[in-house]
Amino acid sequence: MDRTAFEWLVRFGAPTLFFAQVFGIFGLPIPDELLLTVAGALIRKGQLNGPVTVIAAIAGALSGMTLSYGLGRAVGMAVIRRTLHLNERAVERAVRWFRRLGGWLLTFGYFVPGVRHVTAILAGSAPIEYSRFARFAYAGGVLWCGVFLGLGYYAGDRWRTLAPAARAHLPIVGLMIVSSLAVYLLARKDQSSVR
Repeated sequence: MDRTAFEWLVRFGAPTLFFAQVFGIFGLPIPDELLLTVAGALIRKGQLNGPVTVIAAIAGALSGMTLSYGLGRAVGMAVIRRTLHLNERAVERAVRWFRRLGGWLLTFGYFVPGVRHVTAILAGSAPIEYSRFARFAYAGGVLWCGVFLGLGYYAGDRWRTLAPAARAHLPIVGLMIVSSLAVYLLARKDQSSVR
């Protein structure tokens, strides 16, 4: 799958990245972070058009999140309760927790493989209103695409020389960067509320 996705990316460019992001966010086993990183490297080499590729990546990620949110709205919490065999108290506790922290989870959940596939469905099922969902999820999608495209762009051709184990840690590096930014912004917000 990885090799085919990379060959399609080189051959067809931005449309491949768009559909890979839509279906990867929606839950298919597509190496999203690695594909974005390779796309960034191909932009630097001049093999992909930069603005078109960036727009395709972001539009694909946001479309996938929106489809997942719509699925959550359509199936609702009742289906999730039956599917996961959850008791009422556990579900209510999870919904309260998600309503309180769901925005941050939607923003930074992109950086955690597996989490990004369920956060939008849960947001739609909770239900979290679309405007709140869009504000947090779309900002996270732009940030996530930017981090990995930028990583590929600045790493250039050197991505091939990275050991496979090092490439597997790319999501962790991105999560560390985003977490640092989140801590900084939260600390700044707390300081401003004290004044």
